[in-house]
Amino acid sequence: MQDILLLKQGEIVLKGLNKKYFEQKLVQNVKRRLARLGEFEITCLQSILYVEPKSEAVDMDAVQEAMTKVFGVAAVVRAAGCEKTPEAMAAKAVEYMADAMRAAKSFKVETKRADKSYPMTSIQISQYVGGALAEAFPDTAVDVHDPALTVHVEVRETQAFIHGAPLPGAGGLPVGCGGTAVTLLSGGIDSPVSTYMIAKRGVHMIPVHFFSFPYTSELAKQKVLDLAKILTDYCGRMTVEVVPFTHIQTEIRDKCPEEYFTLIMRRFMMRIAQGVADRNGAKALVTGENLGQVASQTMEALGCTEAVCRVPVLRPLIGFDKEEIVRLARRIGTFELSTLPYEDCCTVFTPRHPRTKPRIDAVEEAEAVLDIDGLVKEALDGIERVRIEPGEE
Repeated sequence: MQDILLLKQGEIVLKGLNKKYFEQKLVQNVKRRLARLGEFEITCLQSILYVEPKSEAVDMDAVQEAMTKVFGVAAVVRAAGCEKTPEAMAAKAVEYMADAMRAAKSFKVETKRADKSYPMTSIQISQYVGGALAEAFPDTAVDVHDPALTVHVEVRETQAFIHGAPLPGAGGLPVGCGGTAVTLLSGGIDSPVSTYMIAKRGVHMIPVHFFSFPYTSELAKQKVLDLAKILTDYCGRMTVEVVPFTHIQTEIRDKCPEEYFTLIMRRFMMRIAQGVADRNGAKALVTGENLGQVASQTMEALGCTEAVCRVPVLRPLIGFDKEEIVRLARRIGTFELSTLPYEDCCTVFTPRHPRTKPRIDAVEEAEAVLDIDGLVKEALDGIERVRIEPGEE
């Protein structure tokens, strides 16, 4: 029996005259994500994407899992289609829901009649199909108030569909409809989560990672690339820009006051990220900063670091507590990898007593001994680009 997936849109349905643009982006993203899984017929009708495999050999479990991670999809329904007659709907429900019916102690039928011209009401369809199921599975009781199983019938434009409970989708907006942003991606817990959150708003992400070999190892770099691989399941294909950062950090260590090490380092990161944004037409920077979490994330320190930027700095985690961030990291699958003990460049040359309430004029004076423009250009010219596709091993 060949299943079909129904991808139900979320926020897109509210977009009014712009809805078509968002739907087209969603269809493009779905097609791109499915390319490695087989051949499919994809159609969009009345805020539903129909994903129908062209071969029996397609792994529908893998397809269903992949579609739950596509931004713009609110729910994923795995269903069987049939003709829009009561007899066909009842027969298909008995056939398609047989295993679930045998396993459940009770059930009910819910019908959605998207085709308002259909002559039977939703209640009449539910009663008809429910009667057939009750007769076919007499050991499963009817319970319309608190059933163990709900059998769904959807009467749509061309067919009727029978299915069980839908899976929640990723929600949000299709990646690519909200422009491009540069995200600062370290190996920690926070930055992968912040990347995910802004991608969920339809933004294409360009990750930038600062690599300080030999103070940070190749394993630390690979950890970040592996995090990016996980994120591509949600964000789509990305190119990680790996920035050589060792020279900048040693220059800061050798020439600047220790209490300003982290602040000056962060200002260089933002300058370089701004340069990457300029090269790629990105309109914002994204960080995993969280107010008060560490010394460089006080309001005064955040003001000092973002002062060197010309585009907005988006900080989606700014008001989260750590447990909220950890829960989200676990849900998207980055937490275990983020906690592997490979240091990133932020832990190199950490000051013993960092300034928590710095004045921007004092920071500017402390970094004035450095060749700022030359160091930024050297870092931008030395970038290594690593392209990562969803599903890569």
